[in-house]
Amino acid sequence: GGEDGDRLQPSSTAAKTPKIYTKTGDKGFSSTFTGERRPKDDQVFEAVGTTDELSSAIGFAMELVTEKGHMFAEELQKIQCMLQDVGSALATPRSSAREAHLKHTAFQEGPVLELERWIDKYSSQLPPLKAFILPSGGKSSSALHFCRAVCRRAERRVVPLVQMGETDANVAKFLNRLSDYLFTVARYAAMKEGSQEKIYKKHDV
Repeated sequence: GGEDGDRLQPSSTAAKTPKIYTKTGDKGFSSTFTGERRPKDDQVFEAVGTTDELSSAIGFAMELVTEKGHMFAEELQKIQCMLQDVGSALATPRSSAREAHLKHTAFQEGPVLELERWIDKYSSQLPPLKAFILPSGGKSSSALHFCRAVCRRAERRVVPLVQMGETDANVAKFLNRLSDYLFTVARYAAMKEGSQEKIYKKHDV
């Protein structure tokens, strides 16, 4: 479900050295998993690209989280794998998919339920939320808040595809729940690291 350059193609050299570029997207079109050619600014590729951006942001946050020894780093890596499955589902628009395509890229409710279990686990350890929290709380927490914001944008890109019947509603549910998870672990990281979360205060002129 990636862009053209993400798919390695063998070159004509004797050693069959793979090339990162294919030139198939030079005219502004890319292929879905179903083989359909669409403009690169199509809603499908906007959703796929934003999901990829989210995975990259989580990868950066995971490095900071790992440095601090947080155990939920393993969950973040698992989430990156889930996002690969999200990308595959998005890159398989139902309007051009055959049954075999849909069976191969179906996104089930399991990951949504797993996120809910993780959210409940960390929420039970956090102090009550009594004010609006600004993205803050140390490097790990701030990076996770950034991931949350990217996740919300990915959800906004996916919702129209669900409404059009091009992708499964579980994809939107997963992203909605993922933003809640990222908010929760951002607070959890700040608490574990002893970092102060900044609170919104209305600026009176």
